[in-house]
Amino acid sequence: MGEELLLNKKILVMGVANKRSIAWGCAKTMEEQGATIIYTYQNERMKKSIQKLVPNEKYLIECDVSSDENIKNAFAEVEKRFGKVDGIVHAIAYANREELQGDIMNTSREGYEMAQDISAYSLIAVAKYGKDILNNPASIVTLTYMGSTRAIPNYNVMGVAKAALESSMRYLARDMGKFGVRVNAISAGAMKTLAVTGVADHSSLLKESERRTVDHHSVTLEEIGGVCAFLMSDLSKGIVGDVIYVDKGVHLI
Repeated sequence: MGEELLLNKKILVMGVANKRSIAWGCAKTMEEQGATIIYTYQNERMKKSIQKLVPNEKYLIECDVSSDENIKNAFAEVEKRFGKVDGIVHAIAYANREELQGDIMNTSREGYEMAQDISAYSLIAVAKYGKDILNNPASIVTLTYMGSTRAIPNYNVMGVAKAALESSMRYLARDMGKFGVRVNAISAGAMKTLAVTGVADHSSLLKESERRTVDHHSVTLEEIGGVCAFLMSDLSKGIVGDVIYVDKGVHLI
């Protein structure tokens, strides 16, 4: 791919579940562009699946974003092993499976709070502790979906959490600027990931999404990864607080 956009950059990627994860697509493309990638995983169970992709333990660090202490310790470990980093990809979201179906009124108070905590607040926590280990300039990118602004069937509480995530991203972009950190979001098109299979009737969602792309082919991991690599690169220094759609035009119509 010609010049390497991310030569000598170190990027922390949070939220790879398996080889179909958007975060993995981003990591692979960034690595091809010269970056050193460091990964966080939530717990021992998730570690097993990421080890199949990244066998070298040095690049794996445990981080459960539901605990501030855990984030703080994980980032201290990142700095100890690698020094300061140039970017963070936040690809973390969670909602109870039973609340990703039917009517939004069936969302429990606890389920709502958990979806907000893991899917939206975690970005604020990651930025808060991340600013101590980020270089100037640096980039934070989070992943969202157009269910944040449209009422997508069955997406429900996750759509509400993504709306909060996008708003958090804008406020963070405003406040992280003084540390030389730009914050943006990629709104990725629907594709078959572990996250999407949690949504009831996800095959209809994927079919409909593919039908609405401009060329009737779903977006690929590589295409999303390319935009992530660009946002992590110095070429994107002027892009701040934006949601960039990488969905092949699904959001247009």
